[in-house]
Amino acid sequence: MEKGSLKCAANYIPLTPISFLERSAIVYADRVSVVHGDLKFTWKQTHDRCVRLASALSQLGISRGDVVAALAPNIPQMYELHFAVPMAGAVLCTLNIRHDSGMVSVLLKHSEAKVIFVDYQLLDAAKGAFKILSEKGVKLPYLVMIPESRSLSQDGRMSTPEGFEYESFLARGKTDFAIVRPNDECDPIALNYTSGTTSSPKGVVYSHRGAYLNSLSAVLLNEMLSMPVYLWTVPMFHCNGWCLTWAVAAQGGTNVCLRNVTAKGIFDSIARHRVTHMGGAPTVLNMIIHAPASEQRPLPGIVSVMTGASPPPPQVLFKMEELGFNVTHSYGLTETYGPGTVCAWNLSGIPCPSMHEQKSSLVKEYNTSAWKKST
Repeated sequence: MEKGSLKCAANYIPLTPISFLERSAIVYADRVSVVHGDLKFTWKQTHDRCVRLASALSQLGISRGDVVAALAPNIPQMYELHFAVPMAGAVLCTLNIRHDSGMVSVLLKHSEAKVIFVDYQLLDAAKGAFKILSEKGVKLPYLVMIPESRSLSQDGRMSTPEGFEYESFLARGKTDFAIVRPNDECDPIALNYTSGTTSSPKGVVYSHRGAYLNSLSAVLLNEMLSMPVYLWTVPMFHCNGWCLTWAVAAQGGTNVCLRNVTAKGIFDSIARHRVTHMGGAPTVLNMIIHAPASEQRPLPGIVSVMTGASPPPPQVLFKMEELGFNVTHSYGLTETYGPGTVCAWNLSGIPCPSMHEQKSSLVKEYNTSAWKKST
Protein backbone atom coordinates (compact mmCIF):
# COMPACT_ATOMS: atom_id res chain seq x y z
CA MET A 1 0.00 0.00 0.00
CA GLU A 2 1.36 3.41 -1.01
CA LYS A 3 2.06 5.87 1.78
CA GLY A 4 0.39 9.27 1.84
CA SER A 5 -3.15 10.50 1.43
CA LEU A 6 -5.29 9.81 -1.59
CA LYS A 7 -6.25 12.83 -3.65
CA CYS A 8 -9.90 13.61 -3.09
CA ALA A 9 -12.32 16.54 -2.74
CA ALA A 10 -11.40 16.86 0.93
CA ASN A 11 -7.75 17.69 0.22
CA TYR A 12 -7.56 18.81 -3.39
CA ILE A 13 -9.18 21.23 -5.80
CA PRO A 14 -7.83 22.31 -9.21
CA LEU A 15 -5.99 25.62 -8.95
CA THR A 16 -7.61 28.42 -10.97
CA PRO A 17 -7.48 32.25 -10.93
CA ILE A 18 -11.29 32.20 -10.87
CA SER A 19 -10.98 31.65 -7.12
CA PHE A 20 -9.22 35.02 -6.75
CA LEU A 21 -12.30 36.86 -8.00
CA GLU A 22 -14.66 34.77 -5.88
CA ARG A 23 -12.66 35.53 -2.73
CA SER A 24 -12.37 39.27 -3.40
CA ALA A 25 -16.11 39.47 -4.09
CA ILE A 26 -16.62 38.31 -0.49
CA VAL A 27 -13.64 39.76 1.41
CA TYR A 28 -13.46 43.08 -0.48
CA ALA A 29 -17.07 43.24 -1.70
CA ASP A 30 -17.45 47.03 -1.50
CA ARG A 31 -13.90 47.96 -2.40
CA VAL A 32 -13.38 49.51 -5.84
CA SER A 33 -12.13 46.86 -8.24
CA VAL A 34 -11.98 48.71 -11.56
CA VAL A 35 -11.73 52.41 -12.42
CA HIS A 36 -11.90 53.95 -15.88
CA GLY A 37 -12.40 57.70 -15.91
CA ASP A 38 -15.59 58.31 -13.94
CA LEU A 39 -16.68 54.67 -14.24
CA LYS A 40 -16.19 52.53 -11.14
CA PHE A 41 -17.08 48.98 -10.11
CA THR A 42 -16.71 47.18 -6.79
CA TRP A 43 -15.43 43.63 -6.49
CA LYS A 44 -18.95 42.35 -5.90
CA GLN A 45 -20.17 44.15 -9.02
CA THR A 46 -17.23 42.85 -11.07
CA HIS A 47 -17.95 39.31 -9.91
CA ASP A 48 -21.63 39.60 -10.76
CA ARG A 49 -20.87 41.07 -14.18
CA CYS A 50 -18.38 38.30 -14.95
CA VAL A 51 -20.88 35.61 -13.95
CA ARG A 52 -23.53 37.16 -16.20
CA LEU A 53 -21.08 37.47 -19.07
CA ALA A 54 -20.08 33.83 -18.66
CA SER A 55 -23.77 32.90 -18.68
CA ALA A 56 -24.34 34.91 -21.86
CA LEU A 57 -21.45 33.11 -23.55
CA SER A 58 -22.88 29.78 -22.48
CA GLN A 59 -26.27 30.73 -23.93
CA LEU A 60 -24.50 31.49 -27.21
CA GLY A 61 -23.24 27.92 -27.29
CA ILE A 62 -19.76 28.49 -25.90
CA SER A 63 -18.63 25.49 -23.89
CA ARG A 64 -15.56 23.89 -22.36
CA GLY A 65 -12.46 24.33 -24.51
CA ASP A 66 -13.93 26.83 -26.99
CA VAL A 67 -11.81 29.88 -27.80
CA VAL A 68 -13.09 33.42 -27.23
CA ALA A 69 -10.96 36.21 -28.69
CA ALA A 70 -10.63 39.83 -27.58
CA LEU A 71 -9.31 42.83 -29.49
CA ALA A 72 -9.35 45.70 -27.02
CA PRO A 73 -7.08 48.09 -25.08
CA ASN A 74 -6.83 48.35 -21.29
CA ILE A 75 -10.50 48.97 -20.49
CA PRO A 76 -12.85 47.43 -17.87
CA GLN A 77 -14.44 45.05 -20.41
CA MET A 78 -11.03 43.59 -21.25
CA TYR A 79 -10.44 42.99 -17.55
CA GLU A 80 -13.81 41.30 -17.10
CA LEU A 81 -13.12 38.93 -19.98
CA HIS A 82 -10.13 37.51 -18.11
CA PHE A 83 -12.56 35.97 -15.62
CA ALA A 84 -15.82 35.63 -17.55
CA VAL A 85 -14.36 33.55 -20.38
CA PRO A 86 -12.79 30.88 -18.13
CA MET A 87 -15.94 30.96 -15.98
CA ALA A 88 -17.75 29.70 -19.07
CA GLY A 89 -15.15 26.95 -19.42
CA ALA A 90 -13.68 28.66 -22.48
CA VAL A 91 -10.17 29.79 -23.42
CA LEU A 92 -9.38 33.51 -23.70
CA CYS A 93 -7.31 34.64 -26.68
CA THR A 94 -6.25 38.30 -26.36
CA LEU A 95 -5.01 39.78 -29.63
CA ASN A 96 -2.41 42.49 -30.08
CA ILE A 97 -4.30 45.70 -30.86
CA ARG A 98 -1.47 46.79 -33.18
CA HIS A 99 -2.13 43.93 -35.61
CA ASP A 100 -3.62 44.76 -38.99
CA SER A 101 -6.61 42.98 -40.52
CA GLY A 102 -4.41 40.42 -42.23
CA MET A 103 -2.74 39.26 -39.03
CA VAL A 104 -6.01 39.33 -37.08
CA SER A 105 -7.56 37.05 -39.72
CA VAL A 106 -4.61 34.64 -39.46
CA LEU A 107 -4.89 34.41 -35.68
CA LEU A 108 -8.69 34.07 -35.71
CA LYS A 109 -8.40 31.21 -38.17
CA HIS A 110 -5.56 29.49 -36.30
CA SER A 111 -7.23 29.83 -32.89
CA GLU A 112 -10.64 28.80 -34.25
CA ALA A 113 -12.23 31.50 -32.11
CA LYS A 114 -16.01 31.23 -31.95
CA VAL A 115 -16.56 34.72 -30.51
CA ILE A 116 -14.54 37.92 -30.68
CA PHE A 117 -15.04 40.99 -28.49
CA VAL A 118 -13.90 44.12 -30.34
CA ASP A 119 -13.38 47.66 -29.06
CA TYR A 120 -15.15 50.28 -31.17
CA GLN A 121 -11.83 51.89 -32.15
CA LEU A 122 -10.62 48.58 -33.60
CA LEU A 123 -13.80 47.67 -35.43
CA ASP A 124 -12.32 48.41 -38.86
CA ALA A 125 -9.47 45.97 -38.26
CA ALA A 126 -11.97 43.30 -37.26
CA LYS A 127 -14.19 44.00 -40.27
CA GLY A 128 -11.18 43.71 -42.56
CA ALA A 129 -10.27 40.38 -40.95
CA PHE A 130 -13.83 39.12 -41.40
CA LYS A 131 -13.71 40.07 -45.07
CA ILE A 132 -10.50 38.10 -45.58
CA LEU A 133 -11.90 35.07 -43.74
CA SER A 134 -15.16 35.20 -45.71
CA GLU A 135 -13.28 35.18 -49.00
CA LYS A 136 -11.47 32.04 -47.83
CA GLY A 137 -14.71 30.34 -46.82
CA VAL A 138 -13.87 30.33 -43.11
CA LYS A 139 -16.80 30.38 -40.70
CA LEU A 140 -16.88 33.74 -38.96
CA PRO A 141 -16.98 34.08 -35.17
CA TYR A 142 -19.74 35.98 -33.42
CA LEU A 143 -18.79 39.62 -32.90
CA VAL A 144 -19.50 41.54 -29.70
CA MET A 145 -18.72 45.24 -30.01
CA ILE A 146 -17.48 47.24 -27.03
CA PRO A 147 -18.81 50.78 -27.55
CA GLU A 148 -17.38 54.10 -26.45
CA SER A 149 -18.58 54.75 -22.90
CA ARG A 150 -20.39 57.96 -23.71
CA SER A 151 -22.32 56.29 -26.55
CA LEU A 152 -24.23 54.07 -24.14
CA SER A 153 -27.90 54.77 -23.62
CA GLN A 154 -29.28 55.61 -20.18
CA ASP A 155 -29.91 51.96 -19.31
CA GLY A 156 -26.34 51.09 -20.34
CA ARG A 157 -27.31 49.27 -23.55
CA MET A 158 -27.55 50.07 -27.23
CA SER A 159 -28.13 48.24 -30.48
CA THR A 160 -25.47 47.86 -33.15
CA PRO A 161 -25.63 46.64 -36.74
CA GLU A 162 -22.22 44.96 -36.32
CA GLY A 163 -23.53 42.16 -34.10
CA PHE A 164 -23.96 42.08 -30.35
CA GLU A 165 -23.18 45.06 -28.13
CA TYR A 166 -21.28 44.37 -24.91
CA GLU A 167 -23.74 45.63 -22.28
CA SER A 168 -26.75 44.22 -24.11
CA PHE A 169 -24.96 40.89 -24.45
CA LEU A 170 -24.01 40.88 -20.75
CA ALA A 171 -27.61 41.70 -19.77
CA ARG A 172 -28.73 38.42 -21.35
CA GLY A 173 -26.79 36.47 -18.72
CA LYS A 174 -28.05 35.15 -15.40
CA THR A 175 -26.53 35.90 -12.02
CA ASP A 176 -27.19 32.36 -10.77
CA PHE A 177 -25.16 30.78 -13.58
CA ALA A 178 -23.18 27.75 -12.44
CA ILE A 179 -19.53 28.56 -13.12
CA VAL A 180 -17.79 25.97 -15.29
CA ARG A 181 -14.69 25.06 -13.33
CA PRO A 182 -11.72 23.21 -14.83
CA ASN A 183 -11.86 19.46 -14.54
CA ASP A 184 -8.09 19.48 -14.32
CA GLU A 185 -5.91 22.39 -13.27
CA CYS A 186 -3.84 21.81 -16.40
CA ASP A 187 -6.85 22.63 -18.58
CA PRO A 188 -6.24 25.73 -20.76
CA ILE A 189 -7.32 29.15 -19.55
CA ALA A 190 -5.71 31.33 -22.23
CA LEU A 191 -4.17 31.20 -25.68
CA ASN A 192 -1.56 33.89 -26.29
CA TYR A 193 0.41 34.60 -29.42
CA THR A 194 4.02 35.76 -29.47
CA SER A 195 4.73 39.11 -31.07
CA GLY A 196 6.30 37.52 -34.12
CA THR A 197 9.69 39.19 -33.65
CA THR A 198 11.66 36.39 -35.31
CA SER A 199 8.91 34.71 -37.35
CA SER A 200 5.14 34.42 -37.55
CA PRO A 201 3.37 34.62 -34.16
CA LYS A 202 3.32 31.31 -32.32
CA GLY A 203 0.52 30.19 -30.04
CA VAL A 204 1.22 29.57 -26.36
CA VAL A 205 -1.36 27.84 -24.15
CA TYR A 206 -1.65 28.87 -20.50
CA SER A 207 -3.16 26.50 -17.96
CA HIS A 208 -5.34 27.35 -14.97
CA ARG A 209 -2.56 26.03 -12.71
CA GLY A 210 0.17 28.03 -14.43
CA ALA A 211 -1.89 31.22 -14.40
CA TYR A 212 -2.73 30.75 -10.72
CA LEU A 213 0.87 30.16 -9.66
CA ASN A 214 2.36 32.88 -11.83
CA SER A 215 -0.22 35.36 -10.56
CA LEU A 216 0.97 34.73 -7.01
CA SER A 217 4.56 34.98 -8.23
CA ALA A 218 3.67 38.38 -9.72
CA VAL A 219 2.35 39.46 -6.33
CA LEU A 220 5.67 38.53 -4.72
CA LEU A 221 7.89 39.98 -7.46
CA ASN A 222 5.93 43.26 -7.46
CA GLU A 223 5.99 43.36 -3.65
CA MET A 224 2.22 43.80 -3.59
CA LEU A 225 0.72 44.04 -0.16
CA SER A 226 -3.02 43.72 0.37
CA MET A 227 -5.24 46.05 -1.69
CA PRO A 228 -2.71 47.57 -4.12
CA VAL A 229 -3.75 50.18 -6.70
CA TYR A 230 -2.44 49.04 -10.07
CA LEU A 231 -2.20 51.36 -13.08
CA TRP A 232 -2.61 49.51 -16.37
CA THR A 233 0.25 50.67 -18.58
CA VAL A 234 1.19 47.07 -19.47
CA PRO A 235 -1.12 45.86 -22.26
CA MET A 236 -3.60 43.30 -20.99
CA PHE A 237 -3.22 41.55 -24.35
CA HIS A 238 0.46 40.92 -23.59
CA CYS A 239 0.76 37.68 -21.58
CA ASN A 240 -2.57 38.59 -19.96
CA GLY A 241 -0.95 41.70 -18.55
CA TRP A 242 1.96 39.62 -17.20
CA CYS A 243 -0.71 37.69 -15.25
CA LEU A 244 -1.42 40.81 -13.20
CA THR A 245 -5.04 40.79 -14.38
CA TRP A 246 -5.49 37.88 -12.01
CA ALA A 247 -2.84 38.95 -9.47
CA VAL A 248 -4.58 42.21 -8.60
CA ALA A 249 -7.78 40.26 -7.91
CA ALA A 250 -5.84 37.91 -5.63
CA GLN A 251 -4.90 40.90 -3.47
CA GLY A 252 -8.27 42.67 -3.62
CA GLY A 253 -6.63 45.63 -5.33
CA THR A 254 -7.93 48.34 -7.62
CA ASN A 255 -7.36 48.25 -11.40
CA VAL A 256 -6.92 51.72 -12.88
CA CYS A 257 -7.54 51.36 -16.61
CA LEU A 258 -5.74 53.56 -19.11
CA ARG A 259 -6.88 53.32 -22.72
CA ASN A 260 -3.95 55.33 -24.09
CA VAL A 261 -0.57 55.41 -22.36
CA THR A 262 0.76 58.96 -22.13
CA ALA A 263 2.98 60.70 -19.58
CA LYS A 264 0.14 63.04 -18.61
CA GLY A 265 -2.27 60.14 -18.23
CA ILE A 266 0.21 58.29 -16.01
CA PHE A 267 0.90 61.23 -13.70
CA ASP A 268 -2.77 62.25 -13.53
CA SER A 269 -3.89 58.69 -12.73
CA ILE A 270 -1.25 58.25 -10.03
CA ALA A 271 -2.23 61.52 -8.36
CA ARG A 272 -5.97 60.95 -8.64
CA HIS A 273 -6.12 57.30 -7.56
CA ARG A 274 -3.00 57.06 -5.36
CA VAL A 275 -1.47 54.36 -7.53
CA THR A 276 0.99 52.03 -5.78
CA HIS A 277 2.12 49.80 -8.66
CA MET A 278 2.49 49.86 -12.43
CA GLY A 279 4.63 48.29 -15.14
CA GLY A 280 5.92 48.91 -18.60
CA ALA A 281 8.70 48.60 -21.15
CA PRO A 282 11.72 50.95 -21.01
CA THR A 283 9.91 53.20 -23.50
CA VAL A 284 7.34 53.91 -20.77
CA LEU A 285 10.11 54.81 -18.32
CA ASN A 286 11.64 57.17 -20.88
CA MET A 287 8.23 58.71 -21.45
CA ILE A 288 7.93 59.38 -17.72
CA ILE A 289 11.38 60.89 -17.12
CA HIS A 290 11.19 63.09 -20.23
CA ALA A 291 7.66 64.34 -19.55
CA PRO A 292 7.34 68.15 -19.71
CA ALA A 293 7.16 69.83 -16.32
CA SER A 294 3.61 70.89 -17.15
CA GLU A 295 2.56 67.22 -17.31
CA GLN A 296 4.40 66.00 -14.23
CA ARG A 297 2.69 65.91 -10.85
CA PRO A 298 4.03 65.12 -7.37
CA LEU A 299 3.48 61.48 -6.46
CA PRO A 300 1.31 60.81 -3.40
CA GLY A 301 3.66 57.98 -2.44
CA ILE A 302 6.31 55.61 -3.78
CA VAL A 303 5.17 53.83 -6.95
CA SER A 304 6.66 50.40 -7.63
CA VAL A 305 7.38 49.85 -11.32
CA MET A 306 8.26 46.56 -12.98
CA THR A 307 9.93 46.94 -16.34
CA GLY A 308 10.99 44.37 -18.92
CA ALA A 309 12.99 44.01 -22.13
CA SER A 310 16.46 45.61 -22.10
CA PRO A 311 17.93 46.67 -18.73
CA PRO A 312 17.25 50.34 -17.96
CA PRO A 313 20.47 52.45 -17.93
CA PRO A 314 21.58 53.71 -14.49
CA GLN A 315 20.65 57.25 -15.54
CA VAL A 316 17.06 56.18 -16.17
CA LEU A 317 16.89 54.35 -12.83
CA PHE A 318 18.31 57.38 -11.05
CA LYS A 319 15.84 59.79 -12.63
CA MET A 320 12.91 57.45 -11.91
CA GLU A 321 14.01 57.24 -8.28
CA GLU A 322 14.22 61.03 -8.12
CA LEU A 323 10.62 61.27 -9.28
CA GLY A 324 9.47 58.74 -6.66
CA PHE A 325 9.36 55.50 -8.66
CA ASN A 326 10.87 52.26 -7.39
CA VAL A 327 12.01 50.22 -10.42
CA THR A 328 12.53 46.45 -10.66
CA HIS A 329 13.84 44.95 -13.90
CA SER A 330 12.35 41.63 -15.00
CA TYR A 331 12.84 39.27 -17.90
CA GLY A 332 10.47 36.79 -19.44
CA LEU A 333 8.62 35.77 -22.55
CA THR A 334 5.18 34.68 -23.66
CA GLU A 335 6.06 31.05 -22.96
CA THR A 336 6.78 31.85 -19.28
CA TYR A 337 3.51 33.69 -18.60
CA GLY A 338 5.35 37.01 -18.80
CA PRO A 339 8.15 37.89 -16.32
CA GLY A 340 10.02 34.75 -15.38
CA THR A 341 12.90 36.22 -13.42
CA VAL A 342 13.99 39.55 -11.97
CA CYS A 343 17.26 41.41 -11.48
CA ALA A 344 17.24 41.45 -7.68
CA TRP A 345 18.63 44.51 -5.92
CA ASN A 346 21.86 43.74 -4.05
CA LEU A 347 21.28 45.77 -0.90
CA SER A 348 23.84 44.19 1.42
CA GLY A 349 26.25 46.56 3.09
CA ILE A 350 24.15 49.69 2.54
CA PRO A 351 23.13 51.02 5.98
CA CYS A 352 19.88 52.81 5.12
CA PRO A 353 16.70 52.67 7.21
CA SER A 354 14.28 51.79 4.42
CA MET A 355 14.18 49.56 1.35
CA HIS A 356 13.49 52.53 -0.92
CA GLU A 357 16.40 54.52 0.51
CA GLN A 358 18.69 51.50 0.11
CA LYS A 359 17.76 51.21 -3.55
CA SER A 360 18.18 54.96 -4.07
CA SER A 361 21.61 54.76 -2.51
CA LEU A 362 22.56 51.87 -4.78
CA VAL A 363 21.32 53.70 -7.88
CA LYS A 364 23.37 56.77 -6.95
CA GLU A 365 26.41 54.53 -6.47
CA TYR A 366 25.91 52.98 -9.93
CA ASN A 367 25.33 56.38 -11.48
CA THR A 368 28.50 57.83 -9.94
CA SER A 369 30.49 54.79 -11.11
CA ALA A 370 29.13 55.13 -14.65
CA TRP A 371 30.00 58.85 -14.66
CA LYS A 372 33.56 58.22 -13.53
CA LYS A 373 34.05 55.60 -16.27
CA SER A 374 32.85 58.04 -18.90
CA THR A 375 35.26 60.82 -17.87
